[in-house]
Amino acid sequence: MSKELVFYTNPMSRGRIARWMLEEVGAPYRTEVLDYGTTMKAPEYLAVNPMGKVPAIRHGDTVVTECAAICAYLADAFPDAGLAPAPADRGDYYRWMFFTAGPLEAAILDKTLGVELPDDKKMMAGYGCYDDTVDALERAVTGKQFVAGDRFSAADVYVGSHIMWGTQFGTLPTRPAFEAYIAALAARPAHVRASELDDAAMPAQPAQPEPA
Repeated sequence: MSKELVFYTNPMSRGRIARWMLEEVGAPYRTEVLDYGTTMKAPEYLAVNPMGKVPAIRHGDTVVTECAAICAYLADAFPDAGLAPAPADRGDYYRWMFFTAGPLEAAILDKTLGVELPDDKKMMAGYGCYDDTVDALERAVTGKQFVAGDRFSAADVYVGSHIMWGTQFGTLPTRPAFEAYIAALAARPAHVRASELDDAAMPAQPAQPEPA
């Protein structure tokens, strides 16, 4: 009997990244949508993720949290999907996935919060400075269809999601290299399916009153 795969998420979260990865994998999974402040902080879910955050997956007895880890795990757990390079070819795969999870996320958060590091403290931050981090990401995808090698991988799910969100919401600048890289990714059938599923799970908006 195959292991049950359970996906814990909220459509207004980084769970959208994991959903896309699950759709790329193509294995059946069950979704549990959790609400902020209630079921996400309930004892039942805290037993899955003590941080009380989504996404998370449970695959049989194995629990994985953190989007980059979920993407890497699913690529290895379902090798027939072909979403991870051969072990000897994983330099860029690991490099850019975890660059995005670490330096890029930190640089974007500080920029969004208005945190400005003084020049003599920049070497203390893993990302150095926002501009250098964004420039490095741009070089990683310039002239490339995929960020790690010559085929689509879990790294494209993770890196591509961050570039899509960042350019959409203004936390990353719009640059030709970013637009060219994400255009084909956004059109992938698995990405389209994942977006439709998450959009359908969005809470209903309250009806607006009729104008007087």
